[in-house]
Amino acid sequence: MMNTVYMVGAGPGDPELITVKGQRIVNEADIIIYAGSLVNKAIIAGHKADAEIFNSASMTLDDVIAVIKRGTAEGKKIARVHTGDPSIYGAIREQMDRLDELGIPFDVIPGVSSFVASAAALKKEFTLPDVSQTVILTRLEGRTPVPEKEKLEDLASHQASMCIFLSVQMIDDVVKRLMKHYAPTTPIAIIQRATWEDQKIVMGTLETIAQKVKDENITKTAQILVGDFLGDEYSLSKLYDPSFTHEYRQGVE
Repeated sequence: MMNTVYMVGAGPGDPELITVKGQRIVNEADIIIYAGSLVNKAIIAGHKADAEIFNSASMTLDDVIAVIKRGTAEGKKIARVHTGDPSIYGAIREQMDRLDELGIPFDVIPGVSSFVASAAALKKEFTLPDVSQTVILTRLEGRTPVPEKEKLEDLASHQASMCIFLSVQMIDDVVKRLMKHYAPTTPIAIIQRATWEDQKIVMGTLETIAQKVKDENITKTAQILVGDFLGDEYSLSKLYDPSFTHEYRQGVE
């Protein structure tokens, strides 16, 4: 029986933000294929002395699958390590489909995504009563297209809490599209390399943020968070309201 291949989410950067299970898999693996351009090398520092290490930054899909196919045939344990959470812009579906075709079993170990790491860095909550109960994860089209029905300006019409990946290099276009529905004074934050030692945070409004981003020379590896959840006005949660009754507590009138 073939060993299971593990798609591991390495988290946003801080090596302590990989899950306990994910770190165990990496440390036990005979073969590690990791996204070297984004994954903190400290994540794989505890690998077995004889483990084979591959940096997928220079590999094609066929290259990755060839290593996995050979490794599983040799009975080796394989960790395919992705940045953040592999289910968000991780390009894992195409890998999993190929493994299915080859009859190679696999499992996915979730990780901390950069959007939640960014909220943590800002000490903010996406879902505030009477402000927003919806979080939208999206990106601006670049070399990878975005479906017409998911255009940024259309998603902005909800005025929800929004997390925009892979788009900071197009900040002028991002702001232009967002301002079709968000007020110019809407708060916005740019978090570059969230949780890394060189993390950088730039705060502003839709009116001011583009110039601030240029002044800080932020052109990649940054999360864009926008919405009134970044402000200070909200209602208190019902959950901890003394007059609110729920399964575990009787409210006081």
